[in-house]
Amino acid sequence: MRNVSGTCLVFLLLVGIALAQAPATGVNPAIERIVQSVSQQRIHSILEKLESFGTRHVMSTPDDPAHGIGAAMRWIYAEFQSYNPRLQVSYQPFRVKKAGAYARDADLANVIAVLPGTTDPENSILVSGHYDSVNLARRPAASEAGRLAALVRTGMEENEARRYLQLFPSSEGEIDAEGTAAQVHAPGVSDDASGTAVVLELARVMSQYRFDKTLVFIAFSAEEGAHAGSKAYVSDAKKAGLKIEAVLNNDIVGTDISGNGRSATDIVRVYGAGPEDSGARALMRYAKEISERYVPSVRLELVFRLDRFNRGGDHMSFVDAGYAAVRFTSASENFANQHSATDTLANASVPYTTRVARMNAAIAASLALAPEPPVVDWIFTSGARKGERIPLLTRGASGYDAVMQWQASTAPDLAGYAIVMRPTTSPVWEKEIWVGNVTRYTLPDVSIDDVVLGVKAVDRDGNASLVSAYQEPPYRGAAAQ
Repeated sequence: MRNVSGTCLVFLLLVGIALAQAPATGVNPAIERIVQSVSQQRIHSILEKLESFGTRHVMSTPDDPAHGIGAAMRWIYAEFQSYNPRLQVSYQPFRVKKAGAYARDADLANVIAVLPGTTDPENSILVSGHYDSVNLARRPAASEAGRLAALVRTGMEENEARRYLQLFPSSEGEIDAEGTAAQVHAPGVSDDASGTAVVLELARVMSQYRFDKTLVFIAFSAEEGAHAGSKAYVSDAKKAGLKIEAVLNNDIVGTDISGNGRSATDIVRVYGAGPEDSGARALMRYAKEISERYVPSVRLELVFRLDRFNRGGDHMSFVDAGYAAVRFTSASENFANQHSATDTLANASVPYTTRVARMNAAIAASLALAPEPPVVDWIFTSGARKGERIPLLTRGASGYDAVMQWQASTAPDLAGYAIVMRPTTSPVWEKEIWVGNVTRYTLPDVSIDDVVLGVKAVDRDGNASLVSAYQEPPYRGAAAQ
């Protein structure tokens, strides 16, 4: 008889999935209701209100009741409070010193709404955007070095400023002197009232439901000032030992026509840092599967990069701290409108922002209902290799099998586990094998050299965790051949 290859074996195993009585993993009716409850009209109202503050520059007046960063901050807080008494709403204050992006010392604050989980409240899923804005107003021509310095003074990171000057090398110059940029009109509808609208609308809708894990909705301040708000949050989270499973950051999700006229109304981009099976990449793959299941009219395009080329956002603060964080962004950015007086509601797409919000709702709800991802490695706790992770994946006694092990989940409603597989060059998982409530499984005649393997936990309602992929330890020098 001809030998059965690893690929054929996987196919045969897939045929037998039903015998293992896997829970249904199709559309969850509760998540579908959440997605459909996201209101385009309410998102329009949020964008309109945030535009009405004139500017949300971090150096704008904090005390005016209807204009500037302070008025926007207080309105966002009141909105969160109006949704549901179960939302725990707070300011997270932080102080920035006069330097670089800041024309003076200033007291700023993130606005946070927490929906506590029921059975796994220590584990958090974050949905975020930033509510500050900036306008790089025109002035007489300046040298390239002067223009670069002026851009940095308004809060743009140096790499982003250099990229901006490449895109717009006009001799007309770029911005006003420091301080003036705080007062000029900066509606910031796409960047990033759109992300803030996603955060607020999801807080409203999802606070009407209960989830296993804690959901945290955050409107960051000072993203345009070197991500100071998200850095402050991450710093406090690390000190408090907060357990953050995933961060869904939304930044510039309000346009569907780019500056060159191209339009991609049915594509949203998600950016995530490597390596190949980092937490961010696991989250990206999960986001694509879940969002396209519940919002099939939109395709989530995976971009295996930390962010757009030479640019950044608040998710980077989390990545730097070791958390799984990704950024959602329009596939049709309009660079001419960004950081200008023309980033208005008239130049934005409310339907596009609504679709992004619905995708976020599906992903966040699915994660918040699912078990934790399985642990698929063993950690040295002492000695010279303390902290090193060794994957629980071997070739078995034969030397030609894939023997997979993982730690048992503590989820009270666990149904079991599914193994997933993909070629090393594939961006997404291609095969899935339901294996039941076990913590060890062998794939005969499957080479662990040629594929990537992972495992996910599934509860009795069919909610699946993020995939935990088996990863090699970091290279430590000359290896045995």
